[in-house]
Amino acid sequence: MAVPPLLVERDGAVAVVTLNRPEVLNALDARMLAELARAVEAYAGDEGVRAIVITGAGDRAFAAGADIRELAASSGAEARGLALSGQRVFDRIEKLGKPVIAAVNGVALGGGCELAMACTLRLAADTATLGQPEVHLGLTPGYGGTQRLARLIGKGRAMEMLLTGAPLGAAEAERIGLVNRVVPAAGLLGEARALAARLAGAAPVAVRYILSAVNEGLEMPLAEACAFEASLFGLAASTEDMREGTAAFLEKRRPVFKGR
Repeated sequence: MAVPPLLVERDGAVAVVTLNRPEVLNALDARMLAELARAVEAYAGDEGVRAIVITGAGDRAFAAGADIRELAASSGAEARGLALSGQRVFDRIEKLGKPVIAAVNGVALGGGCELAMACTLRLAADTATLGQPEVHLGLTPGYGGTQRLARLIGKGRAMEMLLTGAPLGAAEAERIGLVNRVVPAAGLLGEARALAARLAGAAPVAVRYILSAVNEGLEMPLAEACAFEASLFGLAASTEDMREGTAAFLEKRRPVFKGR
């Protein structure tokens, strides 16, 4: 029986997706990307799933990048198609409307780093390394790395990482804002699950609007982005969740959000 490229599990409102090719450091081949796309789409339509964790199998790698054997055999046109395919998957993760947490448990290089950057938040093991080493292969990042990296850490630092191809340790990645938090490797998945459960308890509509406001607003002029924010604020204020949240605050109890 073929080993599945992804392992998926459900714990209440939290889904955990594990990249499952540890023998090649969870390299992202076309089959894995297709399975990841299917899993993400399934969770997008599942109202019971409110947060997702993505991690890698084993303790060595989150994902070491694209599958080099597959890439080396590709023509320029095929490589472009592969890049566009990966970009579509990662864009869907970024714009899913639900928090997606990358639990970076080892190396996250090339496509692995790009996948982590497409997630809403990034927790890294203290043993993790992140980088975009494509230049050493005579390549550029293809899954959005040049764009998301510069947006996350600024143009100057991104240029240095991209042009040198040098990886960063977890502590440095946290210092420059590439990851949100570094935790001991042994406790990484537990921390990621706990954070996902916390986010899953928030009002789903408000969470979706916050994600949209940040992701879409960053591409707008400030005045237009603030107007967009005000529109989302008005929409959120008309929800049952807002009435429940404000009532719970006034009644000094925990709110029970239903996503309406």
